[in-house]
Amino acid sequence: MSIRPEEIASIIRKQIEEFGTAITSVDVGTVVEAGDGIARVHGLKGAMYNELLEFPNGIMGLSLNLEEDTVGAIILGDYTDISEGDEVRSTGRIVQVPVGDGLLGRVIDPLGQPMDDKGPIRSDKTCPVERIAPNVVARQAVNTPVQTGIKAIDAMIPIGRGQRELIIGDRFTGKTAIAIDAIINQKGGDLVCIYVAIGQKSAKVAQVVATLEENGAMDHTVVVAAGAADPAALQYLAPYAGCTIGEEFMEQGKDALIIYDDLSKHAWAYRQMSLLLRRPPGREAYPGDIFYLHSRLLERAARLSEEFGGGSLTALPIVETQAADISAYVPTNVISITDGQIYLEAELFNAGNRPAINAGLSVSRVGGAAQRRAMRQVAGRLRLDLAQFRELQAFAQFGASELDPATRRQLERGQRITEVLKQPQYQPMSMAEEVSIIYATVNGFLDDVPVNKVQDFEMAFHKFIASNHPEIHSGLTEKREITPDIDEQLRTAIREFKETVPY
Repeated sequence: MSIRPEEIASIIRKQIEEFGTAITSVDVGTVVEAGDGIARVHGLKGAMYNELLEFPNGIMGLSLNLEEDTVGAIILGDYTDISEGDEVRSTGRIVQVPVGDGLLGRVIDPLGQPMDDKGPIRSDKTCPVERIAPNVVARQAVNTPVQTGIKAIDAMIPIGRGQRELIIGDRFTGKTAIAIDAIINQKGGDLVCIYVAIGQKSAKVAQVVATLEENGAMDHTVVVAAGAADPAALQYLAPYAGCTIGEEFMEQGKDALIIYDDLSKHAWAYRQMSLLLRRPPGREAYPGDIFYLHSRLLERAARLSEEFGGGSLTALPIVETQAADISAYVPTNVISITDGQIYLEAELFNAGNRPAINAGLSVSRVGGAAQRRAMRQVAGRLRLDLAQFRELQAFAQFGASELDPATRRQLERGQRITEVLKQPQYQPMSMAEEVSIIYATVNGFLDDVPVNKVQDFEMAFHKFIASNHPEIHSGLTEKREITPDIDEQLRTAIREFKETVPY
């Protein structure tokens, strides 16, 4: 066998030409303590706040405590596989989530992974979950309503696009039901919805998704879920991930609505993480930055001015109270951040007044600016009549027989208003339907209807208007105000209807 020098030379020459090594610099540290969903890492000198860290077996972590010698990280996954001495690498990336129209109709976790067995998420863009809120110059005044389809809210506590309206109350008072009704009412409209479930049971999240699908609302909705069984780190990230998804729609010039269900459990998850990371506890064992936790989230809801696209992000945070104590730490924090609150009362709920909205403690700081003119024309009288009824109700129970006729009329009117404001779950109404029945109530057309027949009267009245006088609803929808012509049409239609029903 002969060795040919030219062959050897050509092979060596080829290897020299193809030789190339990519040199990369990676910040590497070592786990010095691990357990309960957190890890302390020594050696990551260049780690940034909120940076993703890579642990063995593909497990990711999030750096939160940047101390002199160590970095405190929370684990975004199964922490039982991490032990002392493991190598940790910094990635130079912060947590990002996929955004865009490809998420509509999907259920995802806070990292953007699908949870609904419908295949991978189709998105070619990601955005960081933590972003700075739009400044004052980029915003415009809130003046366009979010129609929830709930009479009591649209009439007395209006919500505008770009507003932050808190839904607050004890357990089982219908907080989530109001949010779901608001989502269902956007079917066929121009409002994109994001529902963020924080620390909920998986069964409850599945029930919400099933309800939205039954009512055809999943087509315009994204569900971000971090269940009770998920790590506290994912529960902490969930609302920020949902907000980022909503912000993308806002920056496209669209209108979005986001529900945080609920921020009490979000605060609990953050408190758990902070205590494990040995941050100093404050009031109710919450860390000192608990206010900043929610303010930097809720301030991202805005209505952008026209030069920035004119889109909006409306936030409906939910907070659960304990024994109706709205003066607790987290409820007062969120109340001070938001533009009003819808307070749901357990006593009203148990008495059958559903939605159980306490009109005295509920308020919208945007007010009539976020209402259609037609609703403003009827809602002012409604709130005044209801307030007078609540005031007289306490005195009337001591001696109803001794009341003068004017007081008795106010009480009778108030009872009928209370009945009209009751509404079944998952049956939101159009603005025209709401205005027409409230118009009939405040103008005294229901005063001779027995209280126990008011709801039957209302159902029959809506069917009568839809079939016999559709021009009333179409006129209210188109003109958005009660013109003299519509006023006359309404009065004529109500009188005509009352002649056909035995009330």
